[in-house]
Amino acid sequence: MKILYAVQATGNGHIARAIELLPFIQQYGEVDIFLSGSNSSLDIDLPVKYRSRGLSLFYGNRGGLDYWKVAKAFSPLRILKEARNLPVEQYDMVLNDFESITALACKLKKVPFVHFGHQASFASPNAPRPSTKDWMGEFILKNYASSAHKVGLHFEQYDNDIYCPIIKSSILNASPTNQQHITVYLAHYSDEVVLEQLSKIKDVLFHVFSKKTKVETRMGNVLLKPVNNNGFNESMINSAGVITGAGFETPAEALFMNKKLLCLPILGQYEQLCNAAALEGFNVNVLHKIDGNFSFKVKAWMNGLSPKPLQLTKSTAEIVELAIEKGLSIRQQQTGAFGLKELLNTGDTVFPLHNYSI
Repeated sequence: MKILYAVQATGNGHIARAIELLPFIQQYGEVDIFLSGSNSSLDIDLPVKYRSRGLSLFYGNRGGLDYWKVAKAFSPLRILKEARNLPVEQYDMVLNDFESITALACKLKKVPFVHFGHQASFASPNAPRPSTKDWMGEFILKNYASSAHKVGLHFEQYDNDIYCPIIKSSILNASPTNQQHITVYLAHYSDEVVLEQLSKIKDVLFHVFSKKTKVETRMGNVLLKPVNNNGFNESMINSAGVITGAGFETPAEALFMNKKLLCLPILGQYEQLCNAAALEGFNVNVLHKIDGNFSFKVKAWMNGLSPKPLQLTKSTAEIVELAIEKGLSIRQQQTGAFGLKELLNTGDTVFPLHNYSI
């Protein structure tokens, strides 16, 4: 079976999840990757067959999006051409992790696909939203890569077809400790803005991961570190707490390890405001900007209560199996081809299912 797995690289979370998921998806057949976007700072160890600049997000220095850079990179004609040229019809199954060009290609060629990932959960009105809804944000979440076939991931199972987060094996198998430092990743703020405030808390060591830093550098009570998946994981596993944006993967991992968590949503990014609303249900502290009182708020957070831990109700293998089952059911309806049980009987699956524990 040939599977196209479409992944956006507008941040590190989608890439990290794809790297974790790939071995599980490969149990069911040959996998090609369509990668779009240019904002990930992780090494991309994936079988990328198709690459696109996609629709990338760019950040300013003070917590928000750089709309001018986003607009300059947007090219509707290029996107349409790439969608028409992408051979989605040659695959038995398309799994789409919130990637718009593949979604457009499937719609143009009438190829159904499975919307698989965190953003798929927002098709449900039961997924948490902020008190004030943003109609444009809602429109993007529901239409950017929309499909009638969804397997969503969220902090809790808010509805049918929404399942628990996928946690990387390096976090699942870790033995967390508290070495008293705080792990910080705030890509939507400049290093200077972050350092100015954290340097005021002189009795705490901060590991600040920076896209600009190439060599680890100590500046008083702040250790500037280059963005690296293994280095970030190690820092977070051994931290007293984590300060980051209101994305999905990193907050989920911090909650799973029962770490204190402070989140600053990216200004103007509605999905992060939705995530922040969900995280408040876990007693996570949410701040909406770094201001002159930020250091005092960080101290208060450090002395506060730990959040409610995240509960995993399904393993990664089980969640991938659900996505594959959904994709095969679409294929079966269209062509009369075999389903999951018949696929397993062909010997195409390399490993038995459910051989990974939470």
